[in-house]
Amino acid sequence: MIPSPTPTISAVYTFNRKGELKRPLFACSVSAGFPSPADDYIEGRLDLNELMVANPAATFFVRVAGDSMIGAGIHHNDILVVDRSLEPTSGKVVIAVVNNELTVKRLVKSGASICLKAESPDYPDIHMTEGNTCEIWGVVAFVVHSL
Repeated sequence: MIPSPTPTISAVYTFNRKGELKRPLFACSVSAGFPSPADDYIEGRLDLNELMVANPAATFFVRVAGDSMIGAGIHHNDILVVDRSLEPTSGKVVIAVVNNELTVKRLVKSGASICLKAESPDYPDIHMTEGNTCEIWGVVAFVVHSL
């Protein structure tokens, strides 16, 4: 039996859509290199719900606690958009319940073995062995964090 992982989820929220959240979407791209002249044209409107929530009935949000997934761009206090309808395939970042505790890790399957991999060298990977309980709650579809 492996030791219980440090909890990495501090809160869970259900998706509750109240109307649309449409904001302007500009037709031009933003240059990450040399600046380019800005276009004055708005391509349309972008609804963040439509962008990040493909399946509302299967979507929930969690707040991250800790930094075990920093190598995947997931930071302390980020909000994760989790979709239970997505297939938890090897390589995906998932929310899992391991020995009755929620955690966020990268799912790695190799033959019959399953590992929940931390994305920081400061944290151990969680190898599923006999006696451990693990249930995948969903696949992380988006990460929301402020700069």
